[in-house]
Amino acid sequence: MRFPKKVLLVFLPSESGVDGAKSLYAENDGNSLFSWFNSSLRSIIKQTQFAIPPLSLMILSSIEVEGIEQSICDMRFEEFPFDRPWDLVGISVQTGMARKAFELADRLRVAGLTVVLGGPHVTLFPGDCGKHADVLVQGEAEELWEKVLEDLKSGTLRPLYHSASFPDLSVSRPVSKRALAANRYFTTNVIQTGRGCPHNCDFCNVHVMNGHSLRKRNIGDVVDEVARFRRDDRRIFFFVDDSINADPEYAAELFRRITPLGIRWFGQATTTLGQQDELLETFARSGCCALLVGIESIEPKSRSAHRKNQNRVSELAGSIRNIRSAGISLYGSFIYGLDGDTLETPAAILDFIGETKLDVPGINILRPIPGTKVFDRLRDEGRLLFDPIDITAYRYTFGQEMLYRPKNIPLDKFISSYSELTRKVFSVRNSLSRGLAAPGAKAAVLLFNLFYSHLYSLSRKDLQRQFGGTFTEKSVLPSAE
Repeated sequence: MRFPKKVLLVFLPSESGVDGAKSLYAENDGNSLFSWFNSSLRSIIKQTQFAIPPLSLMILSSIEVEGIEQSICDMRFEEFPFDRPWDLVGISVQTGMARKAFELADRLRVAGLTVVLGGPHVTLFPGDCGKHADVLVQGEAEELWEKVLEDLKSGTLRPLYHSASFPDLSVSRPVSKRALAANRYFTTNVIQTGRGCPHNCDFCNVHVMNGHSLRKRNIGDVVDEVARFRRDDRRIFFFVDDSINADPEYAAELFRRITPLGIRWFGQATTTLGQQDELLETFARSGCCALLVGIESIEPKSRSAHRKNQNRVSELAGSIRNIRSAGISLYGSFIYGLDGDTLETPAAILDFIGETKLDVPGINILRPIPGTKVFDRLRDEGRLLFDPIDITAYRYTFGQEMLYRPKNIPLDKFISSYSELTRKVFSVRNSLSRGLAAPGAKAAVLLFNLFYSHLYSLSRKDLQRQFGGTFTEKSVLPSAE
């Protein structure tokens, strides 16, 4: 029996968007200049704003079993290494990339390799995955993966590994970067402090995947990890928690202890932070430069329809101003097309952006992710534009295709108004102005805005191509200048 056993963990790129500017419909339309420009820009985007390591695979590759050697293949940057003898290949499957994952898994198994599939899609839809894998791992894998590796070593792999409960995150499990090619990424300093979400937004699958209770790592372990990561990479830190301020007491203690380390960091928070004065001050002192906040909608009817109840519309603008006044730039994420939205919503979004001076406004189209309540509801109402039986038809893109029919807006008018809204928000002039006015992380804010100007241009073109270019843009919005 050969030792060490060679294990490869695979991360797949999405169709477009965060993994590089790529048209869904025009990459092969014969326009070589267009293809060259997008290919060049994809490379730039990967190395600047978007490319960070896959944390889930970092965590798994950090689990040590004697006689097992683990590597990571990030297919955003490299082809699968078929020329090497792998004893086990693990593929992390997101629902939006499930079809690509299954195609790769089938090819590997034909070549005689043993394939294990895990990740969110496998956890939610195991019956959809079994025929493409030798082994399935269901659920958060920290406490399962070591058993998989031990069984690989002893030749006793089972077809299914499943845990009936979530792993205890307070148990110390140091994360290592040894399997990463560090120079590929904008930074390798990716940190998670906890999992779970107490809220019930129907378009989100975080509470579905990770539960409604906040499970937190030991603060000392997180601080030690930050200090250790900082020794070999002095670049920015990303705290990838969905809401870093969800437990204010925990967050305050954590970032008080991180402050002496002198890092700069980005994260994700709720706008409630703007009302948590002491915590906001602690964030600013600890090196917080920018945060992503999920505004989603400023329409009360939409927030109610989709169970977005954790902060009041009347408090949003004041909270955003408070956070920016603390020197922290904000990426404010909107979803246009929710069930309370009308053709008047884009103008309200424009007014809100102007009033709050958001540094990077993200204008998203609702994504009905299989496994969420909104997917189930839109399916039952007959509003999905893809086959709900074939959930691999769902894919991740940068707002480049419509997957459903909005409730209150005809599809043609929705696409026209969305296109006009993104064109007004992301003009080159507005992008430059936001970069100059940003309270923190000015260069990153400028890059986000300039790249988004291009990405939203792709979005507008692809939405037109999806329906054969039959929709025309009709002006329904005031100027954003």
